Amino acid sequence: MTLLSLNNVERRFGGLRAVAGVSFDVPAGRVTGLIGPNGSGKTTVINLVTGMLGVTSGRITFKGDDISELPPHEVARAGVARTFQSIRLLRDLTVLDNVVIGFHRHEKTNLVENLFGLPAARRERREFRDRANVLLKRFGMTDYANYAAGQLSYGHQRKVEVMRAVAAAPDLLLLDEPVAGMNDVEAYELADLLRELVADGIAILLVEHNMRFVMSLCEHVHVVNSGQLIASGPPDAVANDPAVIAAYLGEARA
Repeated sequence: MTLLSLNNVERRFGGLRAVAGVSFDVPAGRVTGLIGPNGSGKTTVINLVTGMLGVTSGRITFKGDDISELPPHEVARAGVARTFQSIRLLRDLTVLDNVVIGFHRHEKTNLVENLFGLPAARRERREFRDRANVLLKRFGMTDYANYAAGQLSYGHQRKVEVMRAVAAAPDLLLLDEPVAGMNDVEAYELADLLRELVADGIAILLVEHNMRFVMSLCEHVHVVNSGQLIASGPPDAVANDPAVIAAYLGEARA
């Protein structure tokens, strides 16, 4: 089943076509890769899907509904969560509190109940903390629960950002370079966790420069260069595509 579909999507910044007529699908229940050289338009695509940028033309649908013109909070409410290329944690808050923030989409209590700490708000807060602790255990981060997020290594901060996104219980998780700053062991552990999330029913669109990580996780890969889609297919086929080789190396191998 197709979960996300981009149909001839374009984004212009003045005379610059940052995304130029890109079309591809992201199916449910899989990890789909989106790769390309630096500045190729990958993060711009994610910003368009999440509503942080508006499309100049084309159409983006999610679960069959047009989300092309929705603001970010409505895209999130529809079931899309993301991480960022540049980590965006609340550095002075604890790891646990950063993850708890991810449950905000499921909040049922109102402003007055939260402002005065009424019983319903306290119960909901305890529930979110309990669920956050479950995520911390799953990601092997329990020992860091009360650390300030800014105290963590870059790789651990990446894991906190992924946990916060997962806390929203999305149908689609967009990951923008999730293993940047991680060593091989940490990346291997995250790959296993992402496979578990997919088994739980979360589809993933993965933007990543670590090609070994991409090839080990993705069943299908889309490649963009200069804002255009230049190749799509299984990882092995894409890795040997002359257009992809040229994009990365500047010339095709003999």
